[in-house]
Amino acid sequence: VFDKYNHHCFQPLLYQVASSGLDTSSIVFPFRRRFGRQKDFFFRLGEVTSIKPEENQIETSIGSVKYDYLVLANGATTNYYGMKDVEEHAAPLKNIIDSIKLRNKIIQNFELALLTDDAELMNALMDFVIVGGGPTGVEMAGALAELKSHVLPRDYPELEFSHMDIHLVEATGRLLNGMSDMAGNKALQYLQEMGVKVHLNTAVKSYDGHEVLFNNGTKLITRTLVWAAGVTVKPITGLNPEVIGRGGRMKVDEFNR
Repeated sequence: VFDKYNHHCFQPLLYQVASSGLDTSSIVFPFRRRFGRQKDFFFRLGEVTSIKPEENQIETSIGSVKYDYLVLANGATTNYYGMKDVEEHAAPLKNIIDSIKLRNKIIQNFELALLTDDAELMNALMDFVIVGGGPTGVEMAGALAELKSHVLPRDYPELEFSHMDIHLVEATGRLLNGMSDMAGNKALQYLQEMGVKVHLNTAVKSYDGHEVLFNNGTKLITRTLVWAAGVTVKPITGLNPEVIGRGGRMKVDEFNR
C-alpha cells in the first residue's frame, strides 16, 4: 500500500471532528496498527507519480515497484470550479487536517467575537456559509445548528446567538442530489426547523475572505465559508487519456477495470 498519509480517514464523519463532536482518533486509523498482524503486507509513505501499464510498474516519490495487480483508490480532491479566490479563502473538508483547521477556526471566531465592539465584524465572525447541499454540506449545517442551540450559548454566555446565522447554499433546486426526493425534502425541512437558512438554485461567484457574492447578486458577510460543493480527481500520468471522463473521473468496465 502506497499513500501520502500513514492512516485511513473515515471521511463521512469529518464534519463531527470539525464541529467538536468527535476526537480525531475516532475516525483516523493508522495503517501499521490495523495491518500489523497481517503477513505479506507492506506500507510505504509515498505518492504515486505515474503508472507504466505496459511494464506492470508504478513510479512513486520514493522509488518504483512492479505489480501483478494494481488497485487505484486515490480518492478525490476539492473542486473549486476554477475560482481562485474561493480556493484561497474557503475552508475545504476533505481530510483530517481540514477538519482540525475548521474546528480551530470556529472556536477562534467566537473567542474573537467576544473581544470586538465592531458589530459588523462580530456578525461576520458568528455567521457561517456552507456551499454544497450534498451529505457533507447538510451534515455540517446541521452540526453547526446543534452547536448554536445546545453548546455555544453555554460556552459563550456573553454573546447573543440570535445574531448567529447559518446559510446552506446549493446550486440546484434540491438538497441531497443522488438520494431520493423524500430524503432531500426531509433534509430541507429539518434544517429549516433547526434555523438553517437554505438557499436553493444559488451559486457562489466569488469570496474574498469577508464577502460572498452569489449569482443572483446577493451578498453575505462571513469570515467562514465551508466549501463542500464538488470533487474532482487528479489523473495519474500513464493512464490512457481515453479513460478519463468528465470531471476527471475514470471510466471503467463492468469489472471496474
